[in-house]
Amino acid sequence: MTLNLCVLIPNRIIWDSEVKEIILSTTSGQIGVLPNHAPIATAVDIGILRIRLNENDQWFTVALIGGFARISNNEITVLGNDAEMSTDIDPQEAQQTFEIAEANFSRAEGEKQAIEFNLALRRARTRVEAVNGISY
Repeated sequence: MTLNLCVLIPNRIIWDSEVKEIILSTTSGQIGVLPNHAPIATAVDIGILRIRLNENDQWFTVALIGGFARISNNEITVLGNDAEMSTDIDPQEAQQTFEIAEANFSRAEGEKQAIEFNLALRRARTRVEAVNGISY
């Protein structure tokens, strides 16, 4: 049995096919979704979406930048604010962006700037994690 996964962002479809399993970062933690999962709707956090395909049990990684997900009747729809397949991310650019975001965050002045720089840092970290398949 499989799941139908559709990942959409405002300007394109990131993923639209059958999968065996996903691991999704929500605002209340990570959840694993297998066929016949209980119906839920949840907010998606900045984090990694891991997708396991039917053939060869191969895993794919998506850097997902927040949104919402709906799971019902083996259909998963993720409406993301932004997303990138790990294969589309330049590892050197992602690492440089992460280092800049980290430096900016350490120099943040005031609450507003700290919040903005923290979000930029979380986005950059997620892209690095997607490329390297690691978690900080």
